[in-house]
Amino acid sequence: MGIVEKIWINKEKGELNPLAFSELAQNLAKKISESGGRNKNKPSQIRKYYDTIFKLNERAKMVGANFNSILVELNRELALLYYALGREKVTEEFVKMMEELIKSVKNSEDLNVITQFLECFMAFYKCYRPKD
Repeated sequence: MGIVEKIWINKEKGELNPLAFSELAQNLAKKISESGGRNKNKPSQIRKYYDTIFKLNERAKMVGANFNSILVELNRELALLYYALGREKVTEEFVKMMEELIKSVKNSEDLNVITQFLECFMAFYKCYRPKD
């Protein structure tokens, strides 16, 4: 079962799994923080991707927002993630998590949910990598 399937209890009904925002986010943060040693997955590097998704989510909430252009920018992040992977700034585990989350976004509700999930992930991540 993938990350997205664990976030939703029933996506059609809009029912989220509350434990996804605690246990799942914490487990992924721990796993990813341990996967790259000291030189990969630095909090500042990881935070850049969260910040971009957060800003896109804020834009999506605006009246008259062009969601198609937001999806274009969101999917552009995949190329940037793979670029960072190629430069050995992030690990494959982080890229795969982000790729699954990004590819799951079909509407503004999906974007809002993954933004909330990533906020929880980042909070736990900072706990595991406080000084990098």
